[in-house]
Amino acid sequence: MRQRLRRAALLSTVIAVLFSGTASAHPEKREPETATPGRLPGRIDNVELVGKALVHDAAPMRVADVGAFGDYAYLGAFVGPDCENGGVYVIDVSDPANPREVREAFIPAARGSFVGEGVQILDMSTPAFTGQVLLHNNEICGEVGKGGLSLWDVTDPEAAKPLAENVGDTTGTPFDPEEPTPVHQIHSAFGWQDGDKAYAVIVDDEQMATFDIDIMDITDPRAPVLIAETGLVEFSEAEQEPSPHGRTPFFHDVVVKEVGSKMLMLASYWDAGWVILDVDDPANPRFMRDTDFPRTEPLAGVLGLEDGLVPEGNAHQAEFTRDNTMFFGTDEDFGPFRLTVQITDGPNAGGAFDAIEASDVPTLRDGRTIEGETAFVGDACGDTPTAPGANVIALVERGNCSFQDKADNVKAAGYAGGIMFGSQDPTCDVLVTMRITSELPFVFVRRTAGLNILGITSSDICTTPAPKAGALGQDVFASGVFDGWGYVHLYDAATMTEIDRYVIPESTSSEFADGFGDLSVHEVATDPNRDLAYFSYYAGGLRVVEYGPEGIREVGAYVDPELGNTFWGIQLHEIGGEQYALASDMNNGLWIFRYTG
Repeated sequence: MRQRLRRAALLSTVIAVLFSGTASAHPEKREPETATPGRLPGRIDNVELVGKALVHDAAPMRVADVGAFGDYAYLGAFVGPDCENGGVYVIDVSDPANPREVREAFIPAARGSFVGEGVQILDMSTPAFTGQVLLHNNEICGEVGKGGLSLWDVTDPEAAKPLAENVGDTTGTPFDPEEPTPVHQIHSAFGWQDGDKAYAVIVDDEQMATFDIDIMDITDPRAPVLIAETGLVEFSEAEQEPSPHGRTPFFHDVVVKEVGSKMLMLASYWDAGWVILDVDDPANPRFMRDTDFPRTEPLAGVLGLEDGLVPEGNAHQAEFTRDNTMFFGTDEDFGPFRLTVQITDGPNAGGAFDAIEASDVPTLRDGRTIEGETAFVGDACGDTPTAPGANVIALVERGNCSFQDKADNVKAAGYAGGIMFGSQDPTCDVLVTMRITSELPFVFVRRTAGLNILGITSSDICTTPAPKAGALGQDVFASGVFDGWGYVHLYDAATMTEIDRYVIPESTSSEFADGFGDLSVHEVATDPNRDLAYFSYYAGGLRVVEYGPEGIREVGAYVDPELGNTFWGIQLHEIGGEQYALASDMNNGLWIFRYTG
């Protein structure tokens, strides 16, 4: 099977028991049967919960992004049990106090595909089409899944019609640029109209770190056309600083907005920071300016870290302020500990490599380690070699099945934990966060590190094969130091200099590193009428800040006192002349808020 790439925040197939549902078109509004485990104490500060709607198949990790138009909101249906039923939920929000899912209006993705970050409704008026178009991304979690961008006519939201499904780039990969491929899976998408033309930019997962910005002409949404491919490899004038960890940067999320007389694209480029492109001519995007992370972690003092520690990076998402003079950027970081894996014997002894621990596994706190002998188990997707002794650590190659399956097979084979590394593809040295629930520790390292542990060095590590399963590796020692969760930056959009940063206190304390959920920021939405910004902060709940040239100040917060929250998406939306914040909770559905400060 051809390896399919997955993103840092989206790397799991969750097997969960679904909440019981009803066959009626409009199910009764219900609460989840049990409280969400691992949460902060409740908090309600200048934020009113107006209403919420539980989706019909609510389950942990089921709900993704949120978009809205008119009287309807749209929620991404993330990976379900056995990689089933991806798509988009349709929620009637005409009465914000009583939102309801229109179950029969559910918009399905292709079998084996799911929807994550890219849910948007574009109000289009071109010579070829007038009405509302839903754009959603397609990522792949099964053998028969399809990637690309899907476009739906949702002018009648309760009777969506497909316009174009699973369209995008088929121009090959950096390994084989001449060989056409199935449509690349994409992580996010954003559409805009400029005059009588309409366009969409998509995040190409399978040309990550190369030509991963793809732009399509969707003026006729029934026949989209790929008109441009670009990426950091073409931004030579950017004079990019090396990424903080020396990791390969990749395109992750994007918005396009008319600023003055230009259409500007604000691209979130993970460890390379944020990049602004001029897309007045979308077929020829032009680099304008970019940010760079500082050479030392700006929160080192708050976190109690040594001076000189490099920043985490992780530029995840961004949005311009209402007057376009500034923009917020969010750093997504699921790993509150900075990990290092060191080789302690053999030909590569002394080598040390960065690592990222999985999400729901025993945490490598100060003083806790993984150490001992290693053995290679291949991809650990089927028959996995039995551990050759007690306390042996499994070396696992990425690909061909979920991280959870790999972890379960490693445990069943008798290993004490696992070190997973990048697969043999162009993005082999990208570090990713794994969604794994296990009693054993698991960390992810670059392919360079994985092969070095196996005694292999190469000048072209991404094309160098791993040995056969069963090969013994060198001894390793892995340890971690607390370095906090992801936080928020405010930048001057003209100079790209940082004005201020914002972080919730709990995410800077090691006391909250385990057992309280993910305390990283995820997305931001800026108010079009006031100098306010709203953040979906995963288990940190909803946060509201006011901002200006002088900096950021928190003015509102909401963490449900009974259930806790795991907010993924945030969208500001006007209903009946009043402004609301729509937040998607990954475990149940749509929550509607009003800021009261």
